[in-house]
Amino acid sequence: MSRRGGAHPLTARPWRTLRWLVIAPHPDDETLGTGALIAHMAKAGRLAGLVYLTDGSGSHLLKDGKAGPLIAARQREAQRAYRRLAGPWTKPPLFLGWKDGAPEDAGSAIFRRSCRTLAALCVRLRVDMLATTAAHEPHCDHAAAADLAHAVGIRSHGRINVAEYCVWGEAPAAQTHNALIAPSMLPGVRRQALAAHRSQLTASHGIGFRLPRDKRSMTPHDLLYVRRRA
Repeated sequence: MSRRGGAHPLTARPWRTLRWLVIAPHPDDETLGTGALIAHMAKAGRLAGLVYLTDGSGSHLLKDGKAGPLIAARQREAQRAYRRLAGPWTKPPLFLGWKDGAPEDAGSAIFRRSCRTLAALCVRLRVDMLATTAAHEPHCDHAAAADLAHAVGIRSHGRINVAEYCVWGEAPAAQTHNALIAPSMLPGVRRQALAAHRSQLTASHGIGFRLPRDKRSMTPHDLLYVRRRA
């Protein structure tokens, strides 16, 4: 995450009056990419909620081929991390349940149903902004989350805008995107939230993904990027 200079603060107009819904491809992306955004907007009463795209089952070799225990564990971890970021009384996140590592095509029935679900949720919760992973991120699920968010934005006829955040990719070019910066969060909060994702940090679930050490050193703020209008 870079390009902090020249970023527009989310405490300034028009951003400070908007309601945000965060879309995370997998449990832990919410903390890595939007921990400060979630914490700030929750405190300001401007957080509409959190949505997870996938079931998280692709992070480990499955015991006896059964994904259920891993999915349940990752959902528990996600809810715990979200409460640490947004507060203990926050409503539970929504899990769309896409298969991890096998994103849906924009023309599929599941994609269209997810788009309708999110569009209806945005209307009900009066969402103005969707925060999602950047379309150029190297992980297929991250790119799919961006596709889904932008589809919801198109469905809203421009009423809902999309801001992208980077977890694995570099910041997009200033020629194509404006940068936004969320206020810095309290020391240790993001680290405590990340610690909730035990399956991604330890060998608790056997052979599988481990978050690299360099990704565990997180900044106190978040950067998001909004596409410039043509």
